[in-house]
Amino acid sequence: MPLDASAPAHAPYGPLPANGTVRPVVRWGTPVMHRRQADVTAYDDGLRSLVADLTATMYAADGVGLAACQIGVDLRVFVFDCHDTTGRHTLGVVCNPVLTLPEGRDRRLDEDDEGCLSLPGGYAPLARPDLATVHGTGLDGTAVTFSGEGMLARCLQHETDHTYGTVFGDRLSTRLRKKLQKAHEKAAGLYPEDWPVTSIS
Repeated sequence: MPLDASAPAHAPYGPLPANGTVRPVVRWGTPVMHRRQADVTAYDDGLRSLVADLTATMYAADGVGLAACQIGVDLRVFVFDCHDTTGRHTLGVVCNPVLTLPEGRDRRLDEDDEGCLSLPGGYAPLARPDLATVHGTGLDGTAVTFSGEGMLARCLQHETDHTYGTVFGDRLSTRLRKKLQKAHEKAAGLYPEDWPVTSIS
């Protein structure tokens, strides 16, 4: 899910922290990725440093979102910079996210390919609600809310899932998950163990 950096930006709670360090993205199978992470309770320099590293790593990997568990940190926080159906990209930080999805007549599914930076090279179709809202807290502990349609809705759902220990492959049929794993294995040579610290172009 590459970022369209040319689209106009929307940052209702301010920019993402800069000057972070690019860190290796851990892969599916790492225990921290398959359990609910710890709630954020300290809104301090340590959290800001972590979020700066998440931001740097997300951009280095050409991603649109990244959760702390994806760099091996057991904490319920993610960053994102993702476009919606209009092409505008929204960016933000969400700690302790709570997802709200449409129900009943308002619920419409969007089936599109989905990928994960922790299983690079693999994509599979997954139906998700085409509208999503996430409530949580920002870097300073104040309440934040983000809503979006299309890719942004998918991103908010995908990253919130990570904070609960769910990878999108958990939502696929056995057949699609096997196909996804084969695609990842086929592309493995393009993604060194410490990717995106080291990248093969």
